[in-house]
Formats: sequence, structure tokens, C-alpha cells
Amino acid sequence: MDLQEDSSIFGSLPNITSRNLSSSSSTFFSANQSLSPKLLTCTNIDSLDMSLVTAELESLASIKYASLDVYPFAAACTSNDDLKFNHVSSSTGISNRTLSSYGIGRENDCSRHSKSKKIGKLLETSVPPTSFSSNRLRSCDVYIGFHGRKPSLLRFTNWLRAELEIQGLSCFVTDRARCRNFRKHSIAERAMGGCTFGGVILTRKSFRNPYTIEEIRFFLSKKNLVPIYFDLGPDDCLVRDIIEKRGELWEKHGGELWLLYGGLEMEWKDAVTALSRVEEWKLEAHDGKLRDCILRAVTLLALRLGRRSVVDRLTKWRERAEKEEFPFPRNENFIGRNKELSELEFMLFGDVSGDAERDYFELKARPRQKNLTIGSGRGNSVDEKRRDQERERSKRKGKEPVVWKESEKEIEMQSTEFFQPQQHTPKVKNIGKHGRRRRSMKVVYGKGIACISGESGIGKTELILEFAYRFYQRYKMVLWIGGESRYLRQNYLNLWPFLEVDVGVENYTEKSQTKSFEDQEEAAVARVRKELMRNIPFLVVIDNLESEKDWWDGKLVMDLLPRFSGETHVLISTRISRVMNLEPLRLSYLSGVEAMSLMQGSAKDLSIAEIDALLVIEEKLGRLTLGLVIVGAILSELPINPSRLLDTINRISSRDVTLSGRENKLLRRNTFLLLLFEVCFSIFDHVVGSRSLATRMVLASGWFAPAHIPVSILALAARKIPERHPHQRLWKNIVCSLTCGFTSSYAQRSQAEASSLLLRFNIARSCTKEGYIQFNNLIKLYARKRGIAGVAQATVQAIISRGSINHHSDHIWAACFLLLGFGKDPIAVRVKVSELLFLAKEVILPLAIQTFKNFSRCSAALELLRLCTDELETADQAFLTPVENWFDKSLCWKQIQTHAQLNPCLWQDLALVRATVLETRAKLMIRGGQFDIGDDLIRKSIFIRTSICGENHPQTISAQETLTKVTRLLADVQTQF
Repeated sequence: MDLQEDSSIFGSLPNITSRNLSSSSSTFFSANQSLSPKLLTCTNIDSLDMSLVTAELESLASIKYASLDVYPFAAACTSNDDLKFNHVSSSTGISNRTLSSYGIGRENDCSRHSKSKKIGKLLETSVPPTSFSSNRLRSCDVYIGFHGRKPSLLRFTNWLRAELEIQGLSCFVTDRARCRNFRKHSIAERAMGGCTFGGVILTRKSFRNPYTIEEIRFFLSKKNLVPIYFDLGPDDCLVRDIIEKRGELWEKHGGELWLLYGGLEMEWKDAVTALSRVEEWKLEAHDGKLRDCILRAVTLLALRLGRRSVVDRLTKWRERAEKEEFPFPRNENFIGRNKELSELEFMLFGDVSGDAERDYFELKARPRQKNLTIGSGRGNSVDEKRRDQERERSKRKGKEPVVWKESEKEIEMQSTEFFQPQQHTPKVKNIGKHGRRRRSMKVVYGKGIACISGESGIGKTELILEFAYRFYQRYKMVLWIGGESRYLRQNYLNLWPFLEVDVGVENYTEKSQTKSFEDQEEAAVARVRKELMRNIPFLVVIDNLESEKDWWDGKLVMDLLPRFSGETHVLISTRISRVMNLEPLRLSYLSGVEAMSLMQGSAKDLSIAEIDALLVIEEKLGRLTLGLVIVGAILSELPINPSRLLDTINRISSRDVTLSGRENKLLRRNTFLLLLFEVCFSIFDHVVGSRSLATRMVLASGWFAPAHIPVSILALAARKIPERHPHQRLWKNIVCSLTCGFTSSYAQRSQAEASSLLLRFNIARSCTKEGYIQFNNLIKLYARKRGIAGVAQATVQAIISRGSINHHSDHIWAACFLLLGFGKDPIAVRVKVSELLFLAKEVILPLAIQTFKNFSRCSAALELLRLCTDELETADQAFLTPVENWFDKSLCWKQIQTHAQLNPCLWQDLALVRATVLETRAKLMIRGGQFDIGDDLIRKSIFIRTSICGENHPQTISAQETLTKVTRLLADVQTQF
């Protein structure tokens, strides 16, 4: 009998399991240490057909299982409501994919009967039978028993099971109270008897569950009990308090719970009392310690099982996560946004907890949309009645079930009846007889995705950061991704160390099937996406998403995101109005009291006139949070009152900044904020002197990548910015040469002081990574448009000279964007030929190879090499042009020379570097199966090497071997077609 066919019979069995099982509780422990199937019978055996019982027992010897996801002794021990399959994996050969489709709480009651037959036929036809060995059952490392259907409990249980399995510890998870036939109870008994450790997740409802009590007594007798306290602590498990209903916890859930046990009162009391004697296992899974509890449980179990490698791996992972999980330190002065935080919690989890319930917003049902059909075909009256019953059952705390529709271009989230905040309820307008009003949901509850929209500088990143710090214990890790279009794909693939997955291209062999570049890129993204679709919860934050489409290939961002499976949540901040057909939660301004608190800073007891000045500043700033905190910093750092600050801002004339174009609409809307920036620059110059290092660091920041900027490279770029007065710069160089022994220490001290100045005035923000700072997008945009010549050149020189491909790849890409002109962007920085040679050999080639090999970003790497080839060819053409010199023209008998003739060594180096780039491109083309293009490129490389080095040079011979390989592969392809 198939497992799914068994599950279809569960509904016909009444809830008689607890009484029958509990009545045999005294015999349960008096026999022997192993469990007997007849002692945990779900139904009265006398009332069953004995042939059916015999068939059930014999079927234990040949249980079919899904070969990719479920291991030989996986058993369906619960109904489809909780666990479709209780998963037990072997200790060897653990699959990297957990059972997201067989997880807890994945299936509704209404689909049980309709899907069981289909899945049963699928398993029967596609999966070979495998013997059910009791020896394999005894290899189970951990048995996990739980009871309840609370979403947070199911999520925690899924997480614990997935974490154990990914670390190579086999486990068996079940809620035995939901096992509704004899066969499944028998499998659970064998798992209990064969496990090395027995884990029991204890909740307030566990003490009224007879199966949990018997699991506690059984594992206590074997001295392998691992209690995990989920919503209570060890001090709460006192028999007297439970029976007498003492304390807030047991006033509602206490009483004579031993009556529900069905056995003897003393047995129940002994089991509860014995929990306090388990001293070595104190695992408490409170809401603020879920992550710590799971990691500690896995660590302790691995230690007791002798898996030292697991402990070492978890220790290294935890140390790295503590250093790199959050990009910014927590804002201890975070003000307001309690309502938004509660709303985000509800949108992601479908529920709120703790103090947020008091501040929770009211929900109001939207009127049912007419003529809206979800599903396929016309439903009959039975189906409509079933859907109505399902909606009635799913009404809990103001939520309605939301149906997700997935297409190639967008995710549509619709519901026949859905809820949203009362203040956001739109008015439904009649737009015609046949017209349809297309509208996205304001808020989607409990689906693991939320989007925050607002103006730049309004506080989106601060809100997400505060949410991440408040709820990080509910996730294994917070994964922070910069959402800027050019860097989004790379930032996404940079998650591979935390997910422990390889995103590099597969090793190429001649016998293996060649994959196209697109397939290789999709495979790398799929590996990361697959890890995020496990039952291990992650919080993926995409900060400052610029577009729904990727800049490189135009693919949708949703292709990167995990969908529907697993417990990973996605939190997006953006300035665009709507993302993936999901209308974001629009972030509004702070209240007047909160804004005043930010602007006052350390200044207290202000007069009415000064408060009025602050109100004027707030209004002119557009109430942007960025401007408010800068005003507060100025008033805190300087002996100045608000009215004088307002006069100072009004007296500053705006600089000649070109604010035309779509990108600069943001600056034109915030001209007063730009004047506030100029006030800060004037303060910096006054403190240190004209053109202070702090001001120049801000100007240079505009040309760096959106990633965190190392202070050392930023300060170097600031020092390379040309001075307004060249004579002063010459004098400074002479002074520096005379005091060269003190230059290094002075430079370090000055850059530390400058960065400290930027942080104190909130122009920059500190990062958790020491020696790095970050700038707001508005500040960087204004720095680029301020019109100072030579800043981009100085930035590129600093990045190339000090940057590391392994640690500063984003900034090196930013330098390449300026040097080579990607897409429609013009080339912003021109370099000499000697500098171009250094860039090609030491920067561009290593960056392209790393991008292609380690991250499978084939298109980006090839485009980088193509543009580099174009620049080298342009420089080569310049070398071949005649030298224009009036003196040479006057001598008619003198031969006109070229740059190549005047500097032959430099020209040869340029040609050889171009040949190396062409050969590298040819080798990469082979990886993508583009043999014809690779053949053309390698022939050009051979021609250059032969002309300069000769046919017998090692590099020429190596290129000839590559050509032979390409020719053979191209011939094989032509033969196949």
C-alpha cells in the first residue's frame, strides 16, 4: 500500500488514538526498552480485518520512497496537515536539498484527497521499491517529537530538522498525535527505539498530549532525552503550578492535564518532574533565541555523536557570520517607525508578537471583487462550498488566504477577499461595463516578501536595519544585497560563502557537454536560489533596488528570488513605485515630535523662536530624515542655534551644478538639502583649511561603487584631486619630500580625523567592517554633479593602485566603467598607453578571469575583455599614425616617422598584451561553445605573436595548440549537424 494512499484513509478514522495509546501506558515501559507495535495501536485491532493488519505489517518491508528527497526509512507518520512525510535521512550521503515540498504545514486539508492518488501513482511508476531495513532505522541519530500546529512551532521544527540534515545528522520528525493508522505508529515506534537521542519539543500544550508524555518517559528510561523548551522555560515545568493553575502561564493552560494522558496520575507527574533532572540539556527556544537554540542543539548533538568536524564547521560559520552579517552597526538612537515595523512583521510572518501587538494597526476587509476567478475552469457547487469552508477555517487574526500566480514576467498576488490597513483602503471606482481595473495588493500577509518604497533619504535602510536587528534570531542569517542594477547580480552571487555553495563554472572536459554562457549563468544563480529555498530560514535584504530588470541581460530580478518553497523571507527597499506587481509599503515622514527630536540633537530648552526656525528648516528639507540628522549633528557639534543656521543656509549661493536629465530630478527636488551639504563642506574647510581632506573625500566618494568604501583608498583618491592653485601643490610636494619620514603616520592620522568628521556630521555612516564607511546615494549623486575637474581621474588612480580584486572587486568594476565606457556611457577617464598596459595585464585580465571562473558571470567578463580589446586596438592605431611635427614637414627628404618607430618597445608590449587578451577571450569562448568566434580570435593572437616573437616562441606554440583544439571542436560540431 502506498504512503499517499494510506494518507487518504486518515480522515475516516476518528480521534481515538489518544485514549487507546494512553491506556497502555503502564505496559509501555514495563516490557522492555524497545517499543512494540501493539502497545501504540491507533485503533482497536479487534475491529480491524486481520488480513489488513497482516498486510500492513508486511508492507513495512517494502516502503517506496522518493530517491532524491526521502531516504529509505522515510515514513508518513502524520497527516498532510502537518508533515506529509516524516523524513529520516541516513548519516551517509546526505542530500544537499531538504524536503521543502514535504515540509511542515505545506498542504491544506481540502487538497488531501485530490492529490494523494496522483502522488501515489507518481511514486509507484517513477520510484523503484527499496527494502525497509530495521538496521537502517537504528542508524537514526535524532528523533524529534512535537505537538501542535502553531506556525512558529512548525517553522522552528522545520528549521531544526533541516539544520540537522544539512550537517549530516539523520533525524526522524513526527507529531504522533496526528498519526491516524497503525502502520505509521509502527514506523514511529521503530524510530523511537532505534534513535541515538530523543528530542522532544515542549510547548504549553505538550503536557496534555499523551504521546509527548510517553516520549518523555521512554527517552528518560533510555537516558537519551533532549528536551527543547519552545514557548516556556524549565522553571515553568512544575507539577504543582500546572495542576493548581499558578502563574500567568498556567492560568489558561493548566489544570488536571494528567486526565488527558489517559494513564495514571503518578506516571504523568513523574514524567513532568523528571524534566528538571535533565541538567546537561537546557535548550530554550524563546522568540529572541531561536537561532542560538538551534545552533546550540546541533552543536551539542554533534559533540555527543562524535562529529567533531560538524562542530568545527559551525564554529567557523558562526564567527564569520558575526563579523559580516550586518553591514552597519545598529542605530541606538532609532526613533519611531513602530507601526511600520509591526506591519513588516505581519507581512513577512503573517503574525505579530510581543509588544508589537499593542501598536498593531487595524485591518479592514476589502469588498469582494466580482467576476474574479482564481483557479481553472468553472467550479461546481461542491467546489464552491469547499472553498467557502476553507476560507472560514483560515480566518485568523484578520487574514485571508492569498493565491500566488507565477508567470514568466511577474508574480501576481491576488485574493478573493483580502485585508489591508484601514487607512490605506482605496475607493473602488466603476470604470465601465467591460473594463477591468488592474490593481496590486497593498500588503501581502505571511508570504515571506515585503517591499518598502520611499524617497531617497527618507530612512528605508534604517528601517530595514532596525527590523533585521530586532528579528535576526528568527533567521539563520541576514543576507544583505546591494540592489544597484550594475552590481546586483554580483552581490547576489557573493552570498555563496554563507550558503556554502559553489557558483563557479564547471571544469571543462572534451567529453562533457558544452553549456552555453546563459546556461552557465543560470546554473550559478540556481545553486544560490536552491539553498535559499530550503526549510532553513534566511532574511534576504535587497537594499536600494534600482530596477526590476538586471542591467546586464535585462532579466527580471524575481528570477533571483526564492519562491514558494522554504522559509526564506525577502525584504526590498526601493525608490520605484512598484516591484513585481506588488505595491510596496510606502514609507512616509516622521511625526513632528520625532523630527524635532532628531533636529534638536543635544540642544535642549529651546525658545519658541528657535523651535520655529527648526520647523522652517524641516519644511524646506522636505522632512527627509537624512537632512534632519545632519541638522541635529551640526547643532550638537557647533555652538550655533537653529535661527543662525537657517540664516547661514539662506546666504549660501548654490553652485553651478548641472541638474538636467532624468537622474537629477532627485537633486532638483532637494535644493535646500544641497545647500545644507555646502554648509557642511564649509565647516570642514574651516576646521582643517581650504579644500580639506574631508570635503575631498566626499567628492571622491561619488565615483566609487555603491559598496562600502575603504577609508585608505578614499583618502588616497582625495589627495590625488588636483589643487586649485598648482603652485601650492608644488610647494606641498617639496615639503612632503623633506618630511618623508613623517608622511605615513601623518596621512593615517589625517584620514582618521577626516573620516571621524564625516561620521560625526552624519555625512557618512560607519560600517561593521573596520576601516570602511558608506555614503548616502543623494550625497554621492551631488558629489558627481558638483563639477570639480579631475576627481574621477584621481579616484580611478587610487582604486587601481591600492585596490584588491579579492576585497574591492566592486570598486575595480566602477573604475572599469569609467575607463572603458560600458553600455551607452561614454569613457569618463583617459589614461596613457603605459597605464593602459598595466590595467590590461594586472587588473582587467585577472578581474575577467575571476568573474568568469569563480562566479559564472560569463557575459560581464566577456564584455569587459571586448571593451579592453577595443581600447588596445585604438591605442595601436594611434601608434601607427605618422608623427605630426612641423620640423619634420620642413625637411622633405626626411622619412615621416610613426609613434611605433619612435617607441618600438612600448608598441611591442602593447601588441603582445592585445594578443594575450585575444587568446584569453578565445579560451573563454570555448567554454561557452562559441568555437567559430574563438577560432577567429585565436588566429589574430597567433598572427601578432608570430610577427613579434616568431613561430618558435613558447607563447606562439601555446596559441597554436589552442587553435588546434578549437579547430577540432569546431569540426566535431559541424559533423554533428
